[in-house]
Amino acid sequence: MLPLIMIGGGGHCLSVIDAALSAGHTIAGILDPAATLGDKIGGVPVVGNDDDIEPLAASGRYSFIITLGSITDPSRRRSLQQRVTDAGGLLATIIASTAYVSPMATIGTGATVLHHATVNAEASIGSGCIINTGAIIEHRAFIGDFTHVSTNATVNGDCNIAHDTFIGSGAVVSSQVNIGEPAVIGAGAVVISDITESGTYVGVPAGRTAQKTR
Repeated sequence: MLPLIMIGGGGHCLSVIDAALSAGHTIAGILDPAATLGDKIGGVPVVGNDDDIEPLAASGRYSFIITLGSITDPSRRRSLQQRVTDAGGLLATIIASTAYVSPMATIGTGATVLHHATVNAEASIGSGCIINTGAIIEHRAFIGDFTHVSTNATVNGDCNIAHDTFIGSGAVVSSQVNIGEPAVIGAGAVVISDITESGTYVGVPAGRTAQKTR
């Protein structure tokens, strides 16, 4: 495995550092425009900022993972990942040592599966996704690119989740439910029927609020 460069030095970065180290990765450094060169985040040095993405990616010496978190809008994560690939960089996929990923599941490039998460048989996780601590993705669920399934959330079997969706902590998406457009599912919400419009959905059962998400 090539040494990792992490892009984004906030709280989510700490979780990914821990997962990456547990899986045997070597971390070369962090790029973060808000941090001072030489500072350490979780014991990992800050080695540059976003301006360093292209030359480091073009060098062929590193792999990359986006460690900027996202809730309502993953567009910044998407843009940073695109810069890596446009420059010829290699995207890593991080699976924590305590996570369970079925050999029948597929995990996209640039995705992270954090500690104690479960990805069951024939589930599909898209590029750039975050499957956070303790999250459960059941059999044959499809998770679109850059979706974030937060801590202890559950996506049940045969669900289809649109790209760029956020599923909050402890939320549940019932079996065979489709989230057809990017949405924000609030913490603890229970989605029991298909979602066909973008928006924020909260409650039990989940209903759409008037809040604009994007």
